[in-house]
Amino acid sequence: MSNVITKNEKQIWTDEAFMALSEDETRYEVVAGELVDMGNSGMEHGEIGSFLGGMLALHVRREKLGTVCDSSTAFTLKSGNRRSPDVSFVAKARLQGMSRPPQGFFQGSPDLAVEILSPGNTFEGMHQKIVEYFENETKLVWVIHPKEKFVLVYHSPEPDQFLRSSDFLEGESVLLGFSLQVGELFAEWEF
Repeated sequence: MSNVITKNEKQIWTDEAFMALSEDETRYEVVAGELVDMGNSGMEHGEIGSFLGGMLALHVRREKLGTVCDSSTAFTLKSGNRRSPDVSFVAKARLQGMSRPPQGFFQGSPDLAVEILSPGNTFEGMHQKIVEYFENETKLVWVIHPKEKFVLVYHSPEPDQFLRSSDFLEGESVLLGFSLQVGELFAEWEF
C-alpha cells in the first residue's frame, strides 16, 4: 500500500490513514490536526518501557484488571488528537462488550499513561500531553526521568509525588495491588 498522504498538511486523520503511516516505520502522534514525529528514543527508553510494560501486563492479566499496551498504541482523544503513551493501561470496566482489542484506536484516554522522558521531549510538550490525558479521564500518569532516575506521579496536571529509587511506584486504586520499587526501572544489568 502506497502512502500518498502529505504529512505536513493539517487535516482530519482517519484511523485508516493514520495507521497507514506505520509503513515508513516512524512513530507519530496527531496534535491539532498535524503530525508530530515522535522519533526514536534509544535503547534505555525502550528497555525501561518494555520492563515496566511487562511487569504491569503480568499483574493486570493475573488480576484480570484490563489490558496493558505499548507505545505503538494510539488513543483518540475528544479533541481528535491521537496520543501514544510509552506504556498504558485501560481498566476492564472501559472494555465491556469487547472480546478483543479494536484494530483501530481506542476512543478515549488510558486510565494510566506512562511517559518516559527522551532527549527530544520539551517541558511544554510533556505538560500539554498530561493536561490532555486528564481532560480525557485519565486517572494516573507516571513520568519517568531515566537520566536523573526519578518518577513524577500525577493525579491531575500538576505532579504531586516525586519518587526516588528507594520509593515504590504504586498502582493505587487504578491498578490495585501493583507495586514496584522505582530503582528496578534503572537497575544495572547483572549478566
